[in-house]
Amino acid sequence: MSEVVVAHHDDDHHDHGPDKGLARWLFTTNHKDIGTLYMWFSFLMLFIGGLLALVIRTELFQPGLQFVDPNFFNQMTTNHGLIMVFGAIMPAFVGLANWMVPMMIGAPDMALPRMNNLSFWILPLAFGMMISTLFMEGGGPNFGWTFYAPLSTTYAPDSVTYFIFAIHLAGASSIMGAINIIATILNMRAPGMTLMKMPLFVWTWLITAYLLLAVMPVLAGAVTMMLFDIHFGTSFFNAAGGGDPVMFQHIFWFFGHPEVYIMILPAFGIVSQIIPTFARKPLFGYDSMVYAVASIAFLSFIVWAHHMFTVGMPLAGQLFFMYATMLIAVPTGVKVFNWVATMWRGAMTFETPMLFAIAFVILFTIGGFSGLMLSIAPADYQYHDTYFVVAHFHYVLVPGALFSIIAAVYYWLPKWCGNMYDESLGKLHFWLSFIGVNVTFFPQHFSGLAGMPRRIPDYALQFADFNMVSSIGAFIFGFSQLLFLYIIIKAIRSGQPATDRVWEGAHGLEWTIPSPAPYHSFTTPPKVSEAEAHS
Repeated sequence: MSEVVVAHHDDDHHDHGPDKGLARWLFTTNHKDIGTLYMWFSFLMLFIGGLLALVIRTELFQPGLQFVDPNFFNQMTTNHGLIMVFGAIMPAFVGLANWMVPMMIGAPDMALPRMNNLSFWILPLAFGMMISTLFMEGGGPNFGWTFYAPLSTTYAPDSVTYFIFAIHLAGASSIMGAINIIATILNMRAPGMTLMKMPLFVWTWLITAYLLLAVMPVLAGAVTMMLFDIHFGTSFFNAAGGGDPVMFQHIFWFFGHPEVYIMILPAFGIVSQIIPTFARKPLFGYDSMVYAVASIAFLSFIVWAHHMFTVGMPLAGQLFFMYATMLIAVPTGVKVFNWVATMWRGAMTFETPMLFAIAFVILFTIGGFSGLMLSIAPADYQYHDTYFVVAHFHYVLVPGALFSIIAAVYYWLPKWCGNMYDESLGKLHFWLSFIGVNVTFFPQHFSGLAGMPRRIPDYALQFADFNMVSSIGAFIFGFSQLLFLYIIIKAIRSGQPATDRVWEGAHGLEWTIPSPAPYHSFTTPPKVSEAEAHS
């Protein structure tokens, strides 16, 4: 399909290509430009967050205090978590949604393009403010990424106020992005694109957007209460004034647990696009996948207190949250079964996106199993706040969320820039990342089961070997992402030209437009045939 420019008498200003220079990126309302901005921003945050992680792992390479003092170590753990969650993973998924959702549903752009521009440009301001706290007097936030009160209210450094403002801004950005995605998917689908014909990536983002709308205001409420406790003499979380620090945990995790699924549901969608392409088979059980995603989203709201089994919860509460958490394994198991069934007896090839997708299925399942172990309340008394928890959520977030993002970049990059990446370098990047991530996080299960607490700059001699292995793995994994950056830049500048369909087994509207995707994809809505639906 060639690019057709149709002049409309009421919006002539949309009928040209991009502006030139800096103005293009500052004022753009084009979904592809904004998607590109999100992706590069998240890549920058990945490197900054990764740098903080390498400070942590360097300190933990050997027992004893080596390089940084404990207060600075705590600032590293806090900012690493916040930057990776809110600065790297979430913006990357929003960037992928901006790029791909309009192309997948046959829409000309996002529904609310000016708000789309604003929702991105808030983010550099928010994270500039958050990172700047590290250079302030008294240092940056040092109370962990979950910022439990009263650590974050009574004993916090002065810079915590900047941190609260940064969180507010990042939350506002997420809410605007979510509204935009919902409006686009519900109102701008091409004729014939019913909800049950949408690609799974679109489905997972529609559900994720509703989760964002539901829980981001809860986070805003929590940090506003912190602000009032710090500056205005209230006692929401101060026991001395009649408040309750445990209430903070309830409010935080009511946001925090759906947030975990906000960071993994779009990954399910990506993997559900990639595996059928390289297995050359339609996705097994499309309807059940949609219902499974919706079930996971619903259940995510009623399991938050499994993070808090050790606070002195009544037995009935422990039992409810334990069984509700275990229930999430059912729809998750459905998804894993469907991915494996899609690959079963398919004509599989193992290009780089498929390698990352298969690694996702295997390693995310390991993270899911350790999550089931953590859901058992009496066992959790032992696991809680140890490195076993660190191993669990990194297995879900690194080979889970991050691997799916990397897979998506390899999968759609030829459509974005019109050039293929270097396949042999892509495979090298995969194996370095796969080995690095397992060498980093698998030993942490053992040190955690042996009793090593999280967020400590020093540890007993018995944990030395596991920590040394873990640190070596972290450096392998971290530096292999520089290879990823090189592969992307090389593809953009000098890759082999890509065909329009790019991948032999690919189906969907995004593969019907030229590579590179034109600045305006669908000036007239495409008609959706059965062949180009989700199959």
